[in-house]
Amino acid sequence: MVDILPEETPLWQSMETAALEVLSSYGYSEMRLPIIESTDLFARSIGEVTDIVEKEMYTFADRNDDSMTLRPEGTAGCVRAVVQHNLAVTPQRLWYMGPMFRYERPQKGRQRQFHQLGVEAFGVATPDQDAELIAICRQLWRRLGVDDALQLEINNIGSADDRARYRDALVAYLSQHRNQLDADSQRRLESNPLRILDSKSPDTQAVLDGAPGLQDYLDDTTQSEFQVLLGYLDALGVRYVLNPRLVRGLDYYNKTVFEWTTEHLGAQSTVCGGGRYDSLVETFGGKATPAAGFAVGLERLTLLMQALDITVSTPADLYVITADENAYQHSLPRLDALRRQFPDIDIVQHLGGGSFKSQFKRADKSGAAWALVYGEAEVAAGQVTLKPLRAEAEQQTIPDAELEAFLAGYLATAQSA
Repeated sequence: MVDILPEETPLWQSMETAALEVLSSYGYSEMRLPIIESTDLFARSIGEVTDIVEKEMYTFADRNDDSMTLRPEGTAGCVRAVVQHNLAVTPQRLWYMGPMFRYERPQKGRQRQFHQLGVEAFGVATPDQDAELIAICRQLWRRLGVDDALQLEINNIGSADDRARYRDALVAYLSQHRNQLDADSQRRLESNPLRILDSKSPDTQAVLDGAPGLQDYLDDTTQSEFQVLLGYLDALGVRYVLNPRLVRGLDYYNKTVFEWTTEHLGAQSTVCGGGRYDSLVETFGGKATPAAGFAVGLERLTLLMQALDITVSTPADLYVITADENAYQHSLPRLDALRRQFPDIDIVQHLGGGSFKSQFKRADKSGAAWALVYGEAEVAAGQVTLKPLRAEAEQQTIPDAELEAFLAGYLATAQSA
């Protein structure tokens, strides 16, 4: 669990702003969900025999001896809220953002407290919903400048009935090669055999080369819908790779599953993952409701942006320097009025006194575009001095009354740049 320091937060804020703008443009609304929920909520939705439930959840008994868990992912809580508040009566487009918790071995791109952007859509069963979710991802990647560094991997894992038929065939095949499987895969052979397809063991992957393919067990309707989706992606110009071994780590997925991966982060290559979960609303006591969504790992997204040398800085526009206590007091009501009139202009007031020389050093270090100076002469004459700190421009002293016009011009220039 790590701190996100002031020099890092501009990158996070840029991601959050981009997500808000992109999702709003598609008609998605924000939902804010509890961090702590009943343990049963996650065990029912994620799957009793997944790594998350078996090994990674932060679970504890509260004062009523009820089992509670810090949320390891967001979809379960979102579906619970949709059912509880009867939100699935019409198609719903929702998103949320915040911390998740898993007890994993900390490493680059994988932390015990991490952050996700989650996007969930309810009420649309057709492939156009899947296509829209993937299009949203690409719009976000473009907005953040990482589009060329991410690859879409996609698969069709069929319905529950499809997977049941395939499960029997896969278990029959793998049982013949049990001794060649890694220890985790041997354990999963009885509990969750489809997860073996996602094994990172080279020996297990070699065995899987001869395994029956899931695609051979999908019904005609499921395969037809998937082809329609791929046609939509082709129309959008979205590049993709068909990955028949992609199954995702959560039990609730069906039909379309996808991941956005990158070669810039080493082993932690998955930045975003999602798919359909058409039975989950019914599992939680709601009416049968088709649903689909995805989650973005924000730590991995920041690492990718850093790997691509994408930087975001938010220096102040004005750094205010005052000669003494009288000049400071003189500046207060003027700056208060400017902040109300120009909320998009960042104005930092120097505090703690000091010489002009030391204040100008602070102003330059702040990265501000202009120093706004109230010296003794300026206060006496009702003026203010504007000294450029970055651009090639002339220092000027103007009447206080003209400062608003100067800032209006400055803001117009900045917005058109």
